[in-house]
Amino acid sequence: MTDGPSVQEVDAVAREALDRLVVDVNDFPEPGIVFKDITPLLADPAGFAAVVAALAAAGRDADGTVVVDKVLGMEARGFILAAPVAMALGVGFVPVRKAGRLPRATYAVSYALEYGEATLELHADAVAPGERVLLVDDVLATGGTVRATRELVEKSGGSCSGVAVLMELGFLPGRATVGDLTVTSLMTV
Repeated sequence: MTDGPSVQEVDAVAREALDRLVVDVNDFPEPGIVFKDITPLLADPAGFAAVVAALAAAGRDADGTVVVDKVLGMEARGFILAAPVAMALGVGFVPVRKAGRLPRATYAVSYALEYGEATLELHADAVAPGERVLLVDDVLATGGTVRATRELVEKSGGSCSGVAVLMELGFLPGRATVGDLTVTSLMTV
């Protein structure tokens, strides 16, 4: 068992940082949309550290033992969050990229967006068979990115232990789309 703050205390500090530092930008990228700008959070060392600690808790069991072998971050803001989460857990970080951006053999999964289709790729050797991974991203919206990333992990022979996100858009079907995958969300909007 760890001697640090409880998961509830870590979550409370992270939620306070999110409430204080995430800025609403009206009508971006188009009229009627309220964009959640996380750049002030990223610029605040204490707030960013609190969020990283809270996201990392999704990669530990109730006793504080790390239960994942890798942390995967989805392009692009997921990279910013997943890399320090991996460091906090003492495990490797793996980027999940848009098509054509990885230099070696990859697995690829295409998925539908509301305005078209996207493809994500993972180096074929990035997740070893049997490895457990935590997926980290900034937002859970429709769940398509998480579902596609999970498929990439399973093609590699690994398994997803859960997904951790800064915020979840509660009015979209993200949780339903990811199925039985445990979702840790620090904020629901």
